[in-house]
Amino acid sequence: MTDECITRTFSALSYGNGTASNNINADSIDAQGEASSSSAGVGGAASATASATAANVATTVNKYVARMPVDRYAREYNMNHKHRGLALIFNHEYFDIPSLKARTGTNVDSEELRKALKRLDFEVSVYKDCKLRDILKHIEKAASMDHSDNDCIAIAILSHGEHGYIYAKDVQYKLDNIWHYFTSHICPTLAGKPKLFFIQACQGDRLDPGVMLEKGTTETDGESSTSYKIPIHADFLFSYSTIPGYYSWRNTTNGSWYMQSLIHELNENGKKYNILTLLTFVSQRVAVDFESNVPSTPIMDRQKQIPCVTSMLTRILRFTDKPLSSKAG
Repeated sequence: MTDECITRTFSALSYGNGTASNNINADSIDAQGEASSSSAGVGGAASATASATAANVATTVNKYVARMPVDRYAREYNMNHKHRGLALIFNHEYFDIPSLKARTGTNVDSEELRKALKRLDFEVSVYKDCKLRDILKHIEKAASMDHSDNDCIAIAILSHGEHGYIYAKDVQYKLDNIWHYFTSHICPTLAGKPKLFFIQACQGDRLDPGVMLEKGTTETDGESSTSYKIPIHADFLFSYSTIPGYYSWRNTTNGSWYMQSLIHELNENGKKYNILTLLTFVSQRVAVDFESNVPSTPIMDRQKQIPCVTSMLTRILRFTDKPLSSKAG
């Protein structure tokens, strides 16, 4: 292994007389078993049941409340809290699983990433070779903390992986076992704030041989304070070292291609670019600057890699400067 329902739309409609009407536009899910509206009018019993169900839905809908960290239509996240926030790095070098080789070079990634995140004013903790129960213990502790004075949270996992799974020291697990702890209904003090995940791990065993680009004959020229509801899975960002199904490469001396590139961009442009622009240049660096060097195994030699990003961010994220008094110690 190389490395790693029913929805409701609320709208205020203006009419010709200038009055506004708050209507509920019922949307339905594309699933079997939906009851038709005509079946609810038989004998009054169905109507009563529907009313009770609606009451239960209303109770559930309004169950979770969190503090608004920024105006409803703000273009950027509020990065002016007292602290930047926590950064957790889970660094895996050795495994109890016989088929998994030691990840030589990962300590370079871990240490350089720690320093890069610290420069961006994160309070960084590094955990080495954790079993899954220990990973979950650290995650649960972080999720149970009060993040009211924090801008965001960042979590990095450096490990082996395959086909949607990441390896702890002892077993494999899915990433959603980790990130669901930070959804808004479980960790309300991070509601509306960025939750960033950086994953250095394989996602399969396919190889990317790349394609040579040659210069052609032509080239291209170079209501803001009103309370509002957000999905519980909003404001997450997942940055993966490679695309699903493919290898992720690591140099045994310098560390992984993805982490080297991410660290470089965080150090050089972490406070200059927004996070999606920065990660675009991480992808550029990995795609253009790296190629595998395994001449003893021709099928593995001269291979390429491309990172990918899954973003549920709802605003622009930029790591602005922090006052000296609020920087992490």
